[in-house]
Amino acid sequence: MLAPSVWASLLTALASAVLLGVGCNTAPADAQQDAASGATTVVPTGRLREFSVTAYCTGTVTQSGARVKAGMAAADPRVLPVGSTVRVDGQGRAYDGIYTVTDTGREIKGRELDLYLDDCAEAQQFGRRTMRVAVIRRGWDPAATPGSPEMTQRR
Repeated sequence: MLAPSVWASLLTALASAVLLGVGCNTAPADAQQDAASGATTVVPTGRLREFSVTAYCTGTVTQSGARVKAGMAAADPRVLPVGSTVRVDGQGRAYDGIYTVTDTGREIKGRELDLYLDDCAEAQQFGRRTMRVAVIRRGWDPAATPGSPEMTQRR
């Protein structure tokens, strides 16, 4: 049985995810247009893309309602909605790994990612780096990820 505080965090995160997804029928900012047809296509999951990556250490609760901890990241919700899972590669083993987008930031625009680090001195030293990021899941709902078996089955 989960503690009441855990249930509260989960419900807050779920409510945020639902509110972010309601009425949102625009393509992600990461989408590309097919020159021939003019149709918008979402960058496939699993494909490594270059992101500008920074680090932060402040705050206690993310936009999703979860308490901050290592393995969390902030992103532009038009590119990576809250709940997205990404794999970061490219700047040393200390920062390579799987991160969950649980936060957003006013200053985060487009293909930018802000990794949460427990150590503020380390976050400041991190600076801004170009890293390769692969989207594993876009948002909380696995069916919202293009190419996922759940989405394919719904069609």
